[in-house]
Amino acid sequence: MGRSRYRFLDKQPHFLSCTVVNWLPLFSNPELVQILLDSLTFLHTHHRIAIHGYVIMENHLHLIASSSNLSKEIGTFKSFTARSIVDWLKANNRRHWLSQLAFYKQLHKTGQDYQIWQEGSHPQALLTAEIFQQKLEYVHQNPIRRGYIDDPAHWRYSSYRDYLDQQGLLPIVQLEI
Repeated sequence: MGRSRYRFLDKQPHFLSCTVVNWLPLFSNPELVQILLDSLTFLHTHHRIAIHGYVIMENHLHLIASSSNLSKEIGTFKSFTARSIVDWLKANNRRHWLSQLAFYKQLHKTGQDYQIWQEGSHPQALLTAEIFQQKLEYVHQNPIRRGYIDDPAHWRYSSYRDYLDQQGLLPIVQLEI
């Protein structure tokens, strides 16, 4: 991850965003979304990350998560998903997407042909229950603000249902702050 004034605090829940280069809508493809879901599930199952809230949109994701080393785990997540997405695009002959990802790759990234994620994730530590709730609502309202749905329970790729005591797509650790 690039140099940044943003810092992670150990074990503290953080709000962060991961955005596709040039806001390309890669995650309008459910198979690419599944790569993200599988990676986050792996990190949770192996006790490397606790997911408190999320939403996956067509070109970015918002995550509320905590870990003893969240910076490292998000870096691992972004690296693994980038490789997996490029492999999927190659295997499925998606030349248009590959050419876009090559075109928008930053020049200093000489060791790779493509770039999936923008650098950084702009973590914001959520130090109070009020701030946590505000960010969780922001995450869950994202598809509504974009005009995709009217009810956050209708967005498949979100933790909103988990907070209604329904089964979601990822394991969620609800916080009592």
